[in-house]
Amino acid sequence: VFCLFEVKSSKYKLLQQTKVNALSTVDGEGQEEGTECRRLRGGGPHQTGDMNLCWNEIKRKSHNIRARLEAFSDNSGKLQLSLQEIIEWLTAKDEELSEQLPIGGDVGAVQHQREFHQAFMEDVKSRGPFIYSVLESAQAFLAQHPFQEPEETLTDGKEVSPRRRILNVSRSVWKQANVASDLWEKLTARCVDRHRHMERTLERLLQIQAAMEELAVALEQAEGVRDAWEPVGDLFIDSLQDHIDATKLFKEELTQVKEGMKHINDLAHQLAISDVHLSMENARALEHLNSRWKVLQGSIEERLKQLQDAHRDFGPGSQHFLSSSVQIPWERAISPNKVPYYINHQAQTTCWDHPKMTELYQALADLNNIKFSAYRTAMKLRRVQKALRLDLVALSSLVEVFREQELQQGEHVMDVVEVIHGLTALYERLEEERSILVNIPLCVDMCLNWLLNVYDSARNGKMRVLSFKMGLVILCNADVQEKYKYLFRQVSGAGGLTDQRHLSLLLHEAIQIPRQLGEVAAFGGSNVEPSVRSCFRMAPGKPAIEVSHFLEWMSLEPQSMVWLPVLHRVAAAESTKHQAKCYVCKQCPIKGFRYRSLKQFNVDICQTCFLTGRTTKGKKLHYPIMEYYTPTTSGEKMRDFAMTLKNKFRSKQYFTKHPQRGYLPVQSVLEAESSETLAEMESQNCSFFTDSLSPDESLDEDQYLLRHSSPALDHDSPCGQHMLLAHLEHQDKEQLQRTLARLENENRVLQGEYRRLKWKHEEAVSVPMLTEAGEGGLGSPTVGEQQDEELLAEARVLRQHKTRLETRMQILEDHNKQLESQLRRLRELLLQCSLKVIQAYCMELTGSLPSIHSLFSLLFFLYFYFVAQNISKLATELLKYLAQDLPLIIIYETVSFLMSKKKQI
Repeated sequence: VFCLFEVKSSKYKLLQQTKVNALSTVDGEGQEEGTECRRLRGGGPHQTGDMNLCWNEIKRKSHNIRARLEAFSDNSGKLQLSLQEIIEWLTAKDEELSEQLPIGGDVGAVQHQREFHQAFMEDVKSRGPFIYSVLESAQAFLAQHPFQEPEETLTDGKEVSPRRRILNVSRSVWKQANVASDLWEKLTARCVDRHRHMERTLERLLQIQAAMEELAVALEQAEGVRDAWEPVGDLFIDSLQDHIDATKLFKEELTQVKEGMKHINDLAHQLAISDVHLSMENARALEHLNSRWKVLQGSIEERLKQLQDAHRDFGPGSQHFLSSSVQIPWERAISPNKVPYYINHQAQTTCWDHPKMTELYQALADLNNIKFSAYRTAMKLRRVQKALRLDLVALSSLVEVFREQELQQGEHVMDVVEVIHGLTALYERLEEERSILVNIPLCVDMCLNWLLNVYDSARNGKMRVLSFKMGLVILCNADVQEKYKYLFRQVSGAGGLTDQRHLSLLLHEAIQIPRQLGEVAAFGGSNVEPSVRSCFRMAPGKPAIEVSHFLEWMSLEPQSMVWLPVLHRVAAAESTKHQAKCYVCKQCPIKGFRYRSLKQFNVDICQTCFLTGRTTKGKKLHYPIMEYYTPTTSGEKMRDFAMTLKNKFRSKQYFTKHPQRGYLPVQSVLEAESSETLAEMESQNCSFFTDSLSPDESLDEDQYLLRHSSPALDHDSPCGQHMLLAHLEHQDKEQLQRTLARLENENRVLQGEYRRLKWKHEEAVSVPMLTEAGEGGLGSPTVGEQQDEELLAEARVLRQHKTRLETRMQILEDHNKQLESQLRRLRELLLQCSLKVIQAYCMELTGSLPSIHSLFSLLFFLYFYFVAQNISKLATELLKYLAQDLPLIIIYETVSFLMSKKKQI
């Protein structure tokens, strides 16, 4: 009621103001007419008639003005009242629209709100014609009564003119019309927006409701399938793979359910963004569907994991089939990290090694009587290779298995299960390719045991892919050069280059094999840095090497890898038979390696006698030695004859002072003594081919030169034996030059050692003097007799050390003088004995025997510079040897030549 009263009061005040304005206008015009009447009246009596006319005119105009003012007052008052009424109505409707509840999250609630809003919009729409007519009337009124002057602020007491009042009324109508128009546009826009929002919300809610119904049915069916699953423990082992495939297919079929859940959640998220929250019922239903879907997903993943674990543990690719690799009382067990171990129920013990592997290690101990580390290691590896059946596996098969198992990255870590899968695939391929029966469980278990012993002795259950490849490639059946190339590719980059770090990793993996056999000390130890530096000397100044550099270095048989080519020679010599009799055990024919003395004629030794150091009673093996692992050819016989004949003129001191190794020594850089020589390192690390053959013999007598013959290089050349002997003569000259360079290098080393010892000697001389001075200066009553005795003992030790240093210096000086004398003799020999002199002497021989000219020139060359006292003994031994392989004419010419040269001397 109060609000209604306020509205009526404001309308009444507006009408009164309009009336006052109209009356003021009329009064103003009346005053103007009165002024005119007074003007006329002051004109005199003759103007009385005019005054009457003027008065009548004034009355007429006053009447018109009054009528016009009443009409203006009625029109403006009604228009303003209508505009004010519209403004109030629009304001009320806008407030009513704002007070409506937010859109609900339920289909029923939204439909009810939509019906209410449609009725509200109809009400607003029905009011529209009236509002438009009032606004048009206001526009027409403003067209009749325009206003341009700005609104003025009146001072108190100043009257407003009628014209100003009319302008104020027009301005008031304009303002009200603008307010009403803005409110109408705003209200209609809000109504339309809310209607559209309701329509979109209702559409999404209907989609959510339909999708939730469909998903509820799909989840119910999927849960029925899940409930029908049999426990994994009740399934047959052979059917595990089928159940795995079925579970994966079932998981793929639920992809639509997954997409439907995602669609529902996206719709709910869109509604939340538009400030529409699902009802409690819908929110609970959606949450229940999500929880059911998560439980179903978890059940599928758990089922699949159980099946895969069962298939891995008991299926064809699992360790379950490896249980047959051992026999009673042994049992194969698996640790938590999948590493196998073995239980002996009879002895109630456990061990990491397979029973067959234990027997193999015991059999390898029988090879410890082999004196040479490289051959001892190679023969042990050969037994391991045969026991693991890897001697039947080709490198191409290994590469194919590595590709199938996706073992490309060398630094990737494999677990035991992956290793077993790879080995199983390898032996299955071997059985298929070779068409032989292979005990796959035993071979896989033995090979796994060997790889774990070499690369995972702590049984962590992990090894690098490079380790896995190295252990198999080293023992497979392939050419050694192909092995080198493949292993180099495993650590090389995209450009076929490898740096020191990757080469160090490769050599470290390789050296683990002799380390497992307890032979690593003979190959330079576990430190591979010296070997890496030695290899990079093939490409000086370069940060990376190519495969050609690596192959060139490996062809020199470096100390850390010499056991690998020896393994290949051992394998090649197993099936070789030599038509010769062993000089020691009289075995004929010789099987395996054949060792021929290049110092004595007709002395051949079998591999058992040679490698174990067995000799005949009262005789010992003379150096040097030639090793054969293939049957000898005529060219090799001629070459050995020439070398034997040449070595007859050489003394024992020559072989002692010119030792040659069958491998490339690698120097280890020690922090304490970086100036340690290669000879000292070799004496510390052990030598391969200079071990003594008898404990009673001296070292000088036991050193010999061991060479091996390669069938790829030792075949008869088309040029015949003449070119072979000429090549040997050229090699002899090159050997002398290399000997000269080596002696000069040794001389520099000895001079450095001499200077170092001289410095130590001077230090030792100065220390006793300081000690004696200290004893004289510190003789105070506070020093006891015990301290005096300690100082005297220290002085005696220093004097003894001084004496030893002086003796060693004297020995080194004598040795240095001998080396200088040998260097002078070698220089004179190289200057005097030129090829022209040799050819001149060759022309004296019989022209019908051109094939032995080079041999005669070599004989004279050797005879010229060695001692001639043993020439008769040499002729006798030479005759025995020549009787086997050479014609009598060659024997006759050779003996005649030797005797004639002796007479000339």
